[in-house]
Amino acid sequence: MDKETSAIEILVADASHEVYVDQILDTIREAAKKRGTGIAERTHEYVATKMKEGKAIIALDGNKFAGFSYIETWGNKHYVTTSGLIVHPDYQGLGVAKRIKDHTFTLARVRWPEAKIFSLTSGAAVMKMNTALGYVPVTFADLTDDESFWHGCEGCCNHDVLERTGRKYCICTGMLYDPEKHQGEPTSLEVFQKIMKTVVLRGLV
Repeated sequence: MDKETSAIEILVADASHEVYVDQILDTIREAAKKRGTGIAERTHEYVATKMKEGKAIIALDGNKFAGFSYIETWGNKHYVTTSGLIVHPDYQGLGVAKRIKDHTFTLARVRWPEAKIFSLTSGAAVMKMNTALGYVPVTFADLTDDESFWHGCEGCCNHDVLERTGRKYCICTGMLYDPEKHQGEPTSLEVFQKIMKTVVLRGLV
């Protein structure tokens, strides 16, 4: 199926995008089954709330769902994660994941500029995108100690590994972006200006 990448719009999600939540969750589950990896299960209400709070990015081809990711804050906003990155199978291989990742990362940097941004992932593609943005591999001890974050791992099929090792490691790799160690903005000026405009217009700062 041929797609025009330029026709796919990347947006900061809002309440109007709740109509896509069930499709987003189904796509995440199917992708996890295909990979044979675990996921932190999220509810319709949880994802819809992220949209309403301006903590999610959605990719749309007209009115068709193309991709999604959301942001979570931990440890009194000292840590941020960009999570749940998914691209609909019809739009894979078009660079949509990278565009979504750039937008979620920039949204996190704009809204919480002093926060450390971290990722737990078992996917090579996500690791590659993280590395390009300045993330580095770290031990789990370098991540948030917020119990709410680790509670989210309980829905993963690999949770027993995490528990057996006393949260020292798991199937996923921990990666961290520390703004004190990385100067400048890794994403393009165009993405930064777009996110900044949206954040200001919606009063998210």
